[in-house]
Amino acid sequence: MAPLASFCALIAEDARITPTHISLYVALLNAWEIGGCVNPLLITRGVIMRAAKISARQTYNRAMNELNEYGYIKYLPSADPRVNSRVWMGEQLKKDKENESAS
Repeated sequence: MAPLASFCALIAEDARITPTHISLYVALLNAWEIGGCVNPLLITRGVIMRAAKISARQTYNRAMNELNEYGYIKYLPSADPRVNSRVWMGEQLKKDKENESAS
């Protein structure tokens, strides 16, 4: 199943997901696909916020952390503005989670 279709199927039953989460995930997915679907995706907050139409850092941080907590992405933020944050997405994320569960 394509990543966006898979995400849509999963969120249909997840009451925690808001339009902000969806917008952010689509912006991340677009960046991931442009980058050749390679994990980890290196991101900068400003670029993703603009693409997701999110204007407040607090909203961005909350939604990124929740997507990570809910298991839709793996997010490793960078405290240094000169260093990109890292995001894992797609089938590789699913395989990594399965391997963690098997251990």
